[in-house]
Amino acid sequence: MTTDPDKQEVLIVTGMSGAGRSTVANALEDLDWYVVDNLPPQMLRPLVDLVERAGTNLPRIAAVVDIRGRDLFGDFLETVQLLRSGTQVQVIFLEARDDALVRRFESVRRPHPLQGDGTLLDGIAAERSRLLAVRESSDLVIDTSDLNVHQLATTITERFAAEGRAGVQLTIMSFGFKYGLPTDVDLVVDARFLPNPFWIPELRAHTGVDPEVRDFVLAQTGAREFIEHYAAAMAPVLAGYQRENKRHATIGIGCTGGKHRSVAMARELASRLEKLPGVAVNIKHRDLGRE
Repeated sequence: MTTDPDKQEVLIVTGMSGAGRSTVANALEDLDWYVVDNLPPQMLRPLVDLVERAGTNLPRIAAVVDIRGRDLFGDFLETVQLLRSGTQVQVIFLEARDDALVRRFESVRRPHPLQGDGTLLDGIAAERSRLLAVRESSDLVIDTSDLNVHQLATTITERFAAEGRAGVQLTIMSFGFKYGLPTDVDLVVDARFLPNPFWIPELRAHTGVDPEVRDFVLAQTGAREFIEHYAAAMAPVLAGYQRENKRHATIGIGCTGGKHRSVAMARELASRLEKLPGVAVNIKHRDLGRE
């Protein structure tokens, strides 16, 4: 579907109960879509009207409409047609085989919304029949039978991420070990194998942001070699994060006080990793301002 930048983008997510609507909603939220869950079809038009008033503040909206609307699906197709006249609308229908749906409902020990006094298969059959017309009119049908939650999220990411959006938001954080390990890092690098500029009087008052400290740190034996090898090792890791839909990652680089070596090394590593495809790098110096 060709997108028109002058029109509001609205994505309607519907389909079989147990087919992955919640996973899709979470993936879209991670892609910065404004997601409204469990919306009755009659509320689609008022929702779009409200968001249109917000203009560019809310350019991409996703509404998850499920079977809890029950009889409201009779108006669904008409509502979508009305929306298409002034809004860029796509409808995603999620489905799965009976055996996959039964397995998922049994794993969470919940009844199907339409099974009543019958069996799970009775509820699934009733839902398929009720949603047949919706499925046939959808822009995209995704069979999630053989997809786990990560694979489904990746499918959504590949299709609905904004053009040019990074696959991984990577934070490289310098810190001082004497102030404790950061609690929110995925990987930790120890820069204390390098000589400490703190013991050089003319460098003590400076930080790793300053050229004289940076040049001193990177001139030490093993510094540039370590950066080169670590950046090369991280390339397949960050590519794998994108395949597995891990959207955020943090690398902590520590030295004693978080002022000299870790700062310089964090900046140098960032300059290498930001060149990798699909990676956006942010630098944070946790302890730089401490005395």
